[in-house]
Amino acid sequence: MKVYIRLFYEAFLFAINALVVNKLRTFLSLLGVTIGIFAIISVLTLIDGMENGIRSSIESLGDNVVFIQKWPWQFGGEDYKWWDYYKRPQPKIEEAEELKRQCELAAGISFVATTNTTISALGTTIENITMSAVSDGYEDVRNFEIEQGRYFTHQEATQGKSIAVIGYNLAIGLYGNMNPVGRSIKIKGNQATVVGVFAREGESMIGMSADNEVVVPVGFGKRMLDLKNDRGDKRILVKAKSGIPLDELKGELTGLMRAIRKTAPTADADFALNETSIISTGFKGLFQMINLAGFIIGGFSIIVGGFGIANIMFVSVKERTQQIGIQKALGAKNFFILFQFLTESVVLCILGGLAGLLIIFIGTVIINLATDFEMVLSLKNILLGVSISVAIGLISGITPARSASKLDPVEAIRAV
Repeated sequence: MKVYIRLFYEAFLFAINALVVNKLRTFLSLLGVTIGIFAIISVLTLIDGMENGIRSSIESLGDNVVFIQKWPWQFGGEDYKWWDYYKRPQPKIEEAEELKRQCELAAGISFVATTNTTISALGTTIENITMSAVSDGYEDVRNFEIEQGRYFTHQEATQGKSIAVIGYNLAIGLYGNMNPVGRSIKIKGNQATVVGVFAREGESMIGMSADNEVVVPVGFGKRMLDLKNDRGDKRILVKAKSGIPLDELKGELTGLMRAIRKTAPTADADFALNETSIISTGFKGLFQMINLAGFIIGGFSIIVGGFGIANIMFVSVKERTQQIGIQKALGAKNFFILFQFLTESVVLCILGGLAGLLIIFIGTVIINLATDFEMVLSLKNILLGVSISVAIGLISGITPARSASKLDPVEAIRAV
């Protein structure tokens, strides 16, 4: 075992010596490995960050929530019957109330209608803000935290009081360092009192952050949007009871909605039951394409780097031919010579790979400090980067190492 450790140590020293003696040549050769590892692992790290962001966004929506809507979420494709979907009616608050009375598998049900509006307070006006008018039970189906103040009471929600809960960014933009709770706010010209502020959620990968949203009781929201027409974005959110599969809940909701709307048994349903897994599935294909592009770009760079490493090793064999001959004359086996040069090749590739991983790590730190997007260079990706480096080192070094191990000791010693 000590012999292998010594061989590895000597090979490591030879690799470092190659960097010191032939700085430019070795740097250019390692650059290909560095760029390749950077391209592959940075894409994987980016995808991990995006997946985590989407997962967090979906968790805030609820991974056991069904969205009853006019439009299905599977957009695009030849089978998308957009004209049939366009003719569908929007969900209504009366339907949500009927579902509350009849649905046995639901832990919470809420009607939600959203629109873009303008809000103002203390002389500051902010445009293009999402306003959600929600019925009682919204807190049961949507995961959120209140940082200041409180959420609506059951009585306030059902009576439609002129109150609002605003997002973190809106609170800062309208009131600065002041406490917004109890202060007045104008929503589309209608006066309301702020009773709470949502905790900061950060940027959402699917555009569902509450940071720039104002939520009001649906009774108050009726003053600002028409709940009777089929325009706008209206939906019924239904959360399944603990342990109830979504497919089972969707089966019950399908039957209840068809009965509520008096849909004929042979007619197609005029509503869509969407769930958050559809979002994950839609992004999965995109991630696979990005992942493939990263591997292709990184693969070309690594191939170039591999040829560079092989060239360095051939030069190293030529420069140390006499030394190899002396080693073999003193009893060194072919395997030891092979192991020595292979280790040197692997060490060079690992150094290039570690340089690429270091660049990625620095990049993740900068991105995390400058934006809300969270990126982490995971241990899995680090090990993958090192493993690819080792594989390239073995592939690039095997031919030079074999040629070194097969040298005739007498001819090698006499080589000039």
